[in-house]
Amino acid sequence: MAECGKKLGKHRSATSGVLGKAIPRTTSCHSSHYAGPVNPSFETGALDGWEVVSGDAFGIASVSSSPTYWGGSFNKVGNYFLWGFPQSGDPAVGEIRSSTFQASSVMSFLIGGGWDPVNLYVGLVRESDGSLLFSQTGTNDEAMIRIIWDTSGYAGEMVHMIVYDNSTAAWGHINLDDVRTGCDALGDGGLTFNVLGQVNQPPQSATSLSTAQLYASDPIRPQFHYTPYQGWINDPAGLIEWNGRHQLFSQFNPAAPLWGPMHWSHVDSSDAVHWRELPVALFPPYPDNPSDSSGRFTGSATLDKDTGALQLIFTDFSDIALHPNLLPEVVSTAKSTDGIDFPLYSGNPIIAAPPSDSPSGFRDPKVFLDTTDNIWKMVVGSGDTTSGKVQLFKSTDPNFLSWEYVGVLFEGNGSTGTMWECPNFFPLDGKWVLFYGGDGLGWYEVGTFDGTNFTSEKTGLLDAGPDSYATQWYIDSAGRNLIITWMGNWGISKWPSRVNGWAGVQSITRQLFIRADGGLGSKPIDEVSTLASGEVQNLGQTKVDGTIAVGSSNTARLQMTVDLASSNAPAFTVQLYSSSAESVVLTYSVVNKTLTLDTTNAGYGQAGTWSAVIDVPWNEKLALDVLIDRSSVEIFTGDGTAMTATVFPHYQESKDINIVSYGGKTVFNTIALTPLGSTWS
Repeated sequence: MAECGKKLGKHRSATSGVLGKAIPRTTSCHSSHYAGPVNPSFETGALDGWEVVSGDAFGIASVSSSPTYWGGSFNKVGNYFLWGFPQSGDPAVGEIRSSTFQASSVMSFLIGGGWDPVNLYVGLVRESDGSLLFSQTGTNDEAMIRIIWDTSGYAGEMVHMIVYDNSTAAWGHINLDDVRTGCDALGDGGLTFNVLGQVNQPPQSATSLSTAQLYASDPIRPQFHYTPYQGWINDPAGLIEWNGRHQLFSQFNPAAPLWGPMHWSHVDSSDAVHWRELPVALFPPYPDNPSDSSGRFTGSATLDKDTGALQLIFTDFSDIALHPNLLPEVVSTAKSTDGIDFPLYSGNPIIAAPPSDSPSGFRDPKVFLDTTDNIWKMVVGSGDTTSGKVQLFKSTDPNFLSWEYVGVLFEGNGSTGTMWECPNFFPLDGKWVLFYGGDGLGWYEVGTFDGTNFTSEKTGLLDAGPDSYATQWYIDSAGRNLIITWMGNWGISKWPSRVNGWAGVQSITRQLFIRADGGLGSKPIDEVSTLASGEVQNLGQTKVDGTIAVGSSNTARLQMTVDLASSNAPAFTVQLYSSSAESVVLTYSVVNKTLTLDTTNAGYGQAGTWSAVIDVPWNEKLALDVLIDRSSVEIFTGDGTAMTATVFPHYQESKDINIVSYGGKTVFNTIALTPLGSTWS
C-alpha cells in the first residue's frame, strides 16, 4: 500500500484545483469544441480507452451496470458507469487515466463516491508537464452529481483525465460517468445544468464580492437561509435575543462539508431574518489533531443578569478513544461581554458526570425559567437501553455554575428511540411543551408540568417533511416563542452541496403556537415579509380547472388560500422547481384532508413522499404558505403543520410554479407569488 501511495503522489502538487481560483462561467461553449476521451461513459462495458496506472482499486469489475444501491439511484447515464468499489473495496488504492484528448472550452462529468479532496478525486491533467489543472472529490454518496469545469484557459492543449484513489478509509472509492466536452457538457434536451463543482466557488478571503454577491454565485445555495460559506453545520444552538440582536450559533466544522470536531459558528440579526457573520464563538479542545473528534456539542444561551454577559452552556464532548481517562459528555460554560469572544470558565465542567441512568448519552443542555416556581432549570437529552429520556436539573446560582439534579422529567416507551437529543422545555399558551430529537425525527409533547413532573397530553412531529432535526427554541423581546430547525437529518445520505464545499442549512425563524387540536404548530415569523424583493404576482381569486402557470422563481414566497366549499375537484397539485425534466409535487387530497410532498423526481436531494393530515377550519379555507429558496422548500399550512425538504435541482430552468386541478375545479381566493431577496443584504 505504501509503495502504491508513493506512485500516486505525483499529481498532488496542484491541490489548488480543489479550492482554486474562481473561473468565469460565461465562456462560449462554441469557441473551442473538441472530442473528449475514448469511451467517455464506459458504454463498452469495460475499461476500453482507460489505462490502469497503479494499484488494485480499478480493474475488470469496476465497470458496472447496476441501476441502484441502498440509497437510491446511481444517477448513471446509459447502461454503464465506473464504480470504484466492486473491484477491491474501499481499502484498495489505485489510479486510472483516460486517453489523451484536446481540451475544449468547457467539460462536465458525473461523480460519486467518497469525499476526500486530497486522496479521492477525478482530475484533469496537462500532458506536457503533468500538472493537475482541476480536481473534484465526491460527496460520501454513491449517487453521482454533474460537475462543470470551464477549461477555456487550456483550450486546444492536450490533456487526460485521472481517477485517483489513495484512500483506504470508509467511502474510499470514486465513481465516474458521462464525460462530456463542448456544448454537450452544459445541458440536456434544451435544459441547462446548474454549474456545480468546488472549483467554481471563489475563496471567501480572496474576493471583492459582497457577502450577498458571494453567496449568490452558487446556484444551489439558499439565499434567505443561513448556510456556511464552506464547511458543515448541523444543530442550531445558543438561540437568544441579546442586546437587541438575535443570536444564532450552529454546530460547525470549517474544515470539510462533513461532520467533524465541533466548533460553534455565529451570526446575529436585528430581525431574525437578515443575518450578519461573526467570528467562530467556540473551538474544539484539540484543534491541532484533525483525527480527534472532541468538540463543543449543542447547548443553549442565557443572560447573566449581574453583568449583562452572554453565557453559553453546552456539552463538552471528548473522543474517549484518544482520551480514555475522560467522560464522553459533560456540561461546560463560557461567557462573553462583547458577543464576540467567549472565554471558557476555568472551573469547567459545571456538571462533571451524567446521572447513573444515562448509558445512551448525556448532551444538549437547554436552560429555561420555570414559571411554576420562578427557578431556573435545565433539560439534558439522555436515554437507556429501552427508551429515550430527558433529565432535569435546577439552579439557584445567579452565575449558572452550580446545578442540582432533580430527576427524569419525561421518558418514552422506546418507539421514539433510545437516545433523545436536543430537548427543549417551556410554557406556551397555558400548556407546557417538550420537544426533542429521537430516532431521527423531531417529536413534540404538549401537556402539563408541576415543577417536577411533566404529563404529556398530545404527541406529534415538529415537521412532517424529511429535512428537519435538532430544533431549538427561544423567546424574543416581544415575548414570541420562536424556533430554528436544522434543515437536515442523520438518516439521509443526500448532501449534494458537498461538491461546492458546504453542507447544512438552518430554517427561517418560525413562531410557535398551540393548535386548535392541542398539538404544536408553527408559522414563519412576520419579519419574513421584509425579504420581499420585486413585484408581487397576485392572481387574486382564480378558478383552476386543469393547469395554470403561476410564475417562475426559485427564491420566492407562494401564498395561497383555497376555498374548499366552492371547489369540486377531489385533489389539486402545486408544482415547484418545475421543468420538463423534474418537479417537486405538493398534492392536497380533499377527501383524505391529506397534504403530500413528493420529491421522487425533483433533483439531487432525498427522493420520497411525506404526508400529513391537515385540520381544515370550520370555514373550509385552506391556507398554504410556501418558501422556495434555490434548493429547499418550507411548507406551512393554516393549522400549523410544517413540511421541510431540500431538493437541489439539476437544471437552471427548474423554476416554474404551476397549479393543477384534477377532476373538477379548485377555487383559490388568493394566489400571490413574492420574490424574496438575500438574508445577507
